[in-house]
Amino acid sequence: MLAVPFADLARQHEPLTEELHAVLDRVLASSGFVLGEEVEQFEADFAGYCGVRQCVGIASGTAALTIMLQAAGIGPGDEVILPAHTFIASALAVQHAGARAVCVDVERGSGLIDPEAVAAAICPRTAAILAVHLYGQACSMEPLRALADHHCLLLLEDAAQAHGATCRGDMVGSLGHAAAFSFYPSKNLGALGDGGAICTDDEGLADRARQLRDLGRDADSAHRLRGYNERLDGLQAGFLRTKLAHLDEWTQARRAIAAQYRDRLRNDVELLDEAPESPCTYHVFPIRVGSRDRVRRALGRQRVTAAVHYPLTLPDQPSLRNLYPSWSVDTARDWAKRELSLPIFPGMTDDEVHHVVSTVNRCTSQRRSQGLAVPDMRLAPLERPGRRV
Repeated sequence: MLAVPFADLARQHEPLTEELHAVLDRVLASSGFVLGEEVEQFEADFAGYCGVRQCVGIASGTAALTIMLQAAGIGPGDEVILPAHTFIASALAVQHAGARAVCVDVERGSGLIDPEAVAAAICPRTAAILAVHLYGQACSMEPLRALADHHCLLLLEDAAQAHGATCRGDMVGSLGHAAAFSFYPSKNLGALGDGGAICTDDEGLADRARQLRDLGRDADSAHRLRGYNERLDGLQAGFLRTKLAHLDEWTQARRAIAAQYRDRLRNDVELLDEAPESPCTYHVFPIRVGSRDRVRRALGRQRVTAAVHYPLTLPDQPSLRNLYPSWSVDTARDWAKRELSLPIFPGMTDDEVHHVVSTVNRCTSQRRSQGLAVPDMRLAPLERPGRRV
């Protein structure tokens, strides 16, 4: 029986073996292991790719989020609005910056932050909106930008899953005041270890971020800020620079696989709504099904590895309970209950795609024939709470 992994980085890296080894040789020869020329070159390349003037290499995506918030002036007494359906790092970064994370609901079709829910949550303590571009699809930024402008708020991006994504032709990373990226190995642009970056046109924010990542040190080696040791390694920057040249090619491969899935999946499978103005780069391929865990086990028996992104909303995470106001997040909880991520990665074969599709269709067809079809999970429109004062 054909086995289909959730991802296979070896297939992606094998054609780049000589290039990646050349990076290692170059860094060994220069001894530029932390920051240095490799990092500076990658920062310039990635800033150009994202269409911004400044890029600051950071040691991880979570650190990039935290430092971005602090460099933007977010701190104690501030509130940051973010979606309830996202990876926990989005909320932890807000807490690490000393601010309060305020979760709001997401759109039913995309799982992305709901601008109407954002509008209802804005209050005098609100300092920023954190738009999380989930699954490789950019949020609808125009209504969020209108809210930010009207209320004099920062509009920040969590772009950890959206390298190369666009909204109305503009690249993720350039859509707000600043953006944080993750280069965890499984990302569309991943290091061979960990890494992150902050992109912005704000030179002051970039300068503060550079100090914060390097223990608060300025160009004169005076430690003027209470910073962190969150510097990007030269080796990882070299690897990332090599892989960046292939990112658009890999994005096309992901989209081709996603197109097969979207064309051939049947029965009770709900697909991601993809907005024409923000085509998805498919960091993962999410579907929604009833009895999600049962379907996942059935896939496993057919040697198809699937994953869940994410089984708990932020307010339901044990470490974050009782930290959020009581906004309704019913749609986010529906995503947490029914979302299942199918394998998708550059180098995935047609036979593997066929095996995944046929297995999912068979699983959902059997559930329907047994009277276990997915019930109508659509919710009545929510009555939004009024603005807090």
